[in-house]
Amino acid sequence: QLVESGGGLVQAGGSLRLSCAASVRVSGRYAVAWFRRAPGKEREFVIVISSSGRSTSYADSVKGRFTISRDNAKNTVYLQMNSLKPEDTAVYYCAARSYPGDYVPRIGYGYWGQGTLVTVSS
Repeated sequence: QLVESGGGLVQAGGSLRLSCAASVRVSGRYAVAWFRRAPGKEREFVIVISSSGRSTSYADSVKGRFTISRDNAKNTVYLQMNSLKPEDTAVYYCAARSYPGDYVPRIGYGYWGQGTLVTVSS
C-alpha cells in the first residue's frame, strides 16, 4: 500500500514536498516513481528513484526543479518540488515496481497510491 501526502495550494515560484509512505520495505526491492495527471490530460511520468537509491531519472519538464529521495528507515519516498509553475498543477501519484538494482523504469508500475492534489496559482 502506498499513501501520498503533502499536496496543497501554493503560489507560482513556491515549493512543496510530497511524501509517499509504503506499508512494506521498498529499499532494495522496489523502484518508486511519481506520476501526475493534469486536468484534461493523460497521466505522465515525473520522476523515479531506483530500488538501490543510486539512480534517478526525470522528465524534462521538471529537471532542475524537482528532486526525489528516500528515507529507508521510514519506507518513505519524497518528492521535493521547487520553482513551481501553474502547469505543475495536477494530481500526483506515487507508484512502485519490483525491480532490484539501479534500473529506473518509467513504465510497468503495478502498485499505486490514491494521489494528492497540487494546485499552483499564478
